[in-house]
Amino acid sequence: MDSRPPNLPLLLLLLTSLLHLWQSASGQSSYIIDAVGLAILPGSTVQRGTPVTISCKVTVIHDNISNLTHTFQLKQDDYVIHSSTTTEDSFVYELNPARAADSGNYECRVTVKEKSRSSFSQKLDVTGLQTPILYLDNTSPYENDEFTANCSAPDEKGPLTFSFYQRSRTGAPQKIKQPASTGNWSETTLVLREVKDSFLYCDYEINLVSGARRSNRSSEIQVIVKALHIAPVMNVLPNSTVYEGEILEVVCRVINPLKNIEVFLTTDRRILKQAKVALSHQFTAQEGDSGELVCKAVWGSVQKETYQTITVRELFSKPRLTVNPIDIFEGDRLTLACSVPSYARDKIDINSMRFSIYRDNVKVTDQKTFITEAHPSKNGNYTCKVHVASLRQNFVKESQKVVVKAKVPVSKPVLSVVGGTLVLGKPFQLLCHSDSGTLPIMYTLFSPNRVVESMEVSHPGQQAIFNTSAVNKRSDVDTFLCHARNSPQGTTVTETGQLLRSTKIIEPVSKPVLSILPSMGDVSEGQDVTLVCSVRRGTLPIIFTWYHTETEGAILTFKTFEKMESSYKISNVRGNHQGQYYCVCTNPAKGTEKSATVTIRVKLAGWKKGLIAAFCILLILGLILVLAFTRRLLRFKRKTGELSVKSVSTKAERLSLTQAEVNMAANVTPGIMGKSVWSEHVSGSESDDQNSVTSPDKAEPQYTEVQIRQADPNKALVKKGTDTVYSEVRNSKQGAPVPADGGSVEYAQLNHDADHHGDHGYHGDHSTQDDHIDEIDSRVDNNTVTMENENMTQSQTVD
Repeated sequence: MDSRPPNLPLLLLLLTSLLHLWQSASGQSSYIIDAVGLAILPGSTVQRGTPVTISCKVTVIHDNISNLTHTFQLKQDDYVIHSSTTTEDSFVYELNPARAADSGNYECRVTVKEKSRSSFSQKLDVTGLQTPILYLDNTSPYENDEFTANCSAPDEKGPLTFSFYQRSRTGAPQKIKQPASTGNWSETTLVLREVKDSFLYCDYEINLVSGARRSNRSSEIQVIVKALHIAPVMNVLPNSTVYEGEILEVVCRVINPLKNIEVFLTTDRRILKQAKVALSHQFTAQEGDSGELVCKAVWGSVQKETYQTITVRELFSKPRLTVNPIDIFEGDRLTLACSVPSYARDKIDINSMRFSIYRDNVKVTDQKTFITEAHPSKNGNYTCKVHVASLRQNFVKESQKVVVKAKVPVSKPVLSVVGGTLVLGKPFQLLCHSDSGTLPIMYTLFSPNRVVESMEVSHPGQQAIFNTSAVNKRSDVDTFLCHARNSPQGTTVTETGQLLRSTKIIEPVSKPVLSILPSMGDVSEGQDVTLVCSVRRGTLPIIFTWYHTETEGAILTFKTFEKMESSYKISNVRGNHQGQYYCVCTNPAKGTEKSATVTIRVKLAGWKKGLIAAFCILLILGLILVLAFTRRLLRFKRKTGELSVKSVSTKAERLSLTQAEVNMAANVTPGIMGKSVWSEHVSGSESDDQNSVTSPDKAEPQYTEVQIRQADPNKALVKKGTDTVYSEVRNSKQGAPVPADGGSVEYAQLNHDADHHGDHGYHGDHSTQDDHIDEIDSRVDNNTVTMENENMTQSQTVD
């Protein structure tokens, strides 16, 4: 008795299915394509017709995956020849029987789910090709007759290229046809043109990756080509050479006709007539019928031909229309003549010919000659017709068309400058042009001292432009002349002066001259200076530009339309205006000329010079006044003291100067007019009274030289003739005795202008001298106060 649960197998199957589904859902199944093997049996090299088996096996390692599918691909030379999907781990591909087309490199590729792997490549070589089979549908054709040939290799695979050969009994084989590849057989049409016995055979070629292979040739088949005697016979009546208008008859027939044979009469690729076996064709010979007639017999694809040449002569040749002269110009005499170069004199009479001339298919005359004057209204296409009546028919022949177009004489040429503007001194181009005239036109340029140049204008739009060297004067422009000619008979010349009137002539500016106004040279500050830049010649407008070498760039640019000069004014000249100046001129000639430089030197203004001079003078005067005041102050202080004059005999006496001498001494400035008053060791301390006190411990004599121009008799009682008086002046307190040897002694020398007898002063009477000195002393005492007051007044005036 079975103790297992009744549904245990079913339960196990359910659990297994659930486990498999869980593994699939969780994505945890894994596998590896371990190896792919390819095998070719019985070997890699076999003979054609041998059965060959190609097997592919795959090894997959997995974690118990059930129903694993494999996709197999079998490739031959990288081309898929078989594909299958199976749960089996191998598959087999059979080649039975193997053919040469099966040769190549084989490879197996296996795909399992997302993974794939290929086997190693294996080479299969199938040797040997089937011998082809040749079939002909006619082995005894006529020459040029068509027949069918078939060559095949039914056991082979793949596209095969077949070739057909012909071999004569004595010659080498020749390839006569190679159709395109279609499969393992080929059928074509052959034609043998020579009547002889020959042998035909075929072979084929197969193209493999490893290279082309050629088969053995098929069995030869003998072909006998028979001659076909169907060449036609052709007769031309009455003769192969006739005159136009005569009747010709052509007979064409086959001597030994075959069934379904046809005969054709052709000429110049035109069929004149067609019939069975034989034909007859009549026609009237016309001009242009001369040529070759062909009689052709056709039987199936075979043709036989016979040739015959006929000649049709003209009763009269085509008329010829001539024009005289050849080059016709408007106004010329025009003659058109119609003539017949040749005619059959035994067939027609020259007097029976009737001529007529037409213009644009409209008759203009019934004569052989038409004479008129060339005019645009007479231009057109002219033809000539000749009418001849013969016994059988009338003939009308027309000449070739002659185009008559009268040429237009060249008009008077016009000479112009290219661009319309001529710049003197620069090369330019001249255009010579005629408004009317039939091309070609020959233009010739003439000018003194220049080579004659010619240029032909033969196409519309072409221009006669001459390159010309520069001219320097306006009058030279009128020396150019242009001749225009389009016929040998006439030449036209340009009008004199036309070029000068029609051309805008620009003269370059000359070298400018820069001048300074009012004068050249130095300029005082504050003055106005004008720089005038002028040129002698040049076409207006002229642009003047001034430059200062001390300033960067131009200082002024001015364009004038009226004058040959322009000015630049500098107002209130300053020191920064001095330096070198120049100007530059230009005009529409585009040339630039520069002037020479001029120099402006700026001097100080007059009032500045006067101010400086006045300042210097005042400064000098101030110094002089200060010095004079200082000296006067010192002298005034000395002279306010009591002057003591001592005689030569050592007697101490006071010497008082007269007022005139004091005034003279006061008015004389030291160092001026050659007069001098000097003192030595003047005491620095003097009292305000009239006494001069000498320091007891330092008593020095003081020497004073007084020069007197003229003695005043009212003021000075000095004896006339005494030039020099030496006195000893002692400075002492008033009323105090002065020691003879210890006091300060002052010597005064009085020079008189009247007489220079210096010895008289010393040899005079001492008593008289003493009295005189006393008198002078008293006058000095009286006038001292007066002199002091005058000196103080003068000092105040100077201050």
